Amino acid sequence: MTMTPEQARWFADIADRIVANVETVLLGKAYVVRLGLTAMLSEGHLLLEDVPGTGKTSLARALAESVRGTTQRVQFTPDLLPGDITGITVYDQRSGEFTFHPGPVFATIVLADEINRASPKTQSALLEVMEEGYVTVDGIRHPVEAPFLVIATQNPIEQAGTYRLPEAQLDRFLIRTAIGYPDHGSTVRILSGAASPRAAVLDAVVELETVRDMIDAARSVHVDPVISDYVARLVEATREHADVRLGASVRGALALVRCAKTFAALDGRHYVVPDDVKALAEPVLAHRLVLDPEAEFDGVTPSAVIAQVVLETAPPSDRVAV
Repeated sequence: MTMTPEQARWFADIADRIVANVETVLLGKAYVVRLGLTAMLSEGHLLLEDVPGTGKTSLARALAESVRGTTQRVQFTPDLLPGDITGITVYDQRSGEFTFHPGPVFATIVLADEINRASPKTQSALLEVMEEGYVTVDGIRHPVEAPFLVIATQNPIEQAGTYRLPEAQLDRFLIRTAIGYPDHGSTVRILSGAASPRAAVLDAVVELETVRDMIDAARSVHVDPVISDYVARLVEATREHADVRLGASVRGALALVRCAKTFAALDGRHYVVPDDVKALAEPVLAHRLVLDPEAEFDGVTPSAVIAQVVLETAPPSDRVAV
């Protein structure tokens, strides 16, 4: 069943309230907050590549508090074990039974800080639950509850002692973006105390059950065949680009459509337009590209490739509204 205009207005109203609530903590970053909300409502995960001190933890905590969810922060280090994330079974001598002790991954929003500092085995443990929605410990599955969002961070500057995420694992993240430094006005408001203090707890604006309804509603946003054709041509163009060794996969195309549907609903529309695809092409597709080594040496970036592909690929001219 396709989303109705009334449902789209309901969706956008709730989303605006969530974004405004988070912005009381993360000043001047409405676009990043909307991307995080898009990832959550599209049942995906967010990768933030940013320097320390830009508000990554604040984003995770504020988003969880706004939907009356729980949040856990895991500082990834080289000695972190998979069980430290997923949980372990412990033998209880009094009962004579093994009891499962859930790890920090059992939360609404999990902040995986500096994910590239942990060993590949530990990274894989987190990426498995991100993809499957459950953890397996001693042969027993333990599902995580929806909504479930992992916000992983990487420091793009300091690479000493890190384990770079393979391209196949980067592809598991729905969206990659950066928070960046606040503008001058926001910085002044932060310094003058206009922003909420670190210890403040935000009031929830919606319940988790409402968020689950929004996830279901986002799936029903209409995607015209001409939009699907446009996404397919964009993805194919990344594979044919001279500076690209490995272009976006079919998973990338599906991710772009999923995000575009949610992004349209955030804007109060029950249908996707080409501008939704254009707005999301870079954060959804750029991290899925593998550039030619010579192009990387010349300073070419995946973001620049996506920008060129979007510029050179003609959007559909037919009417896409329903």
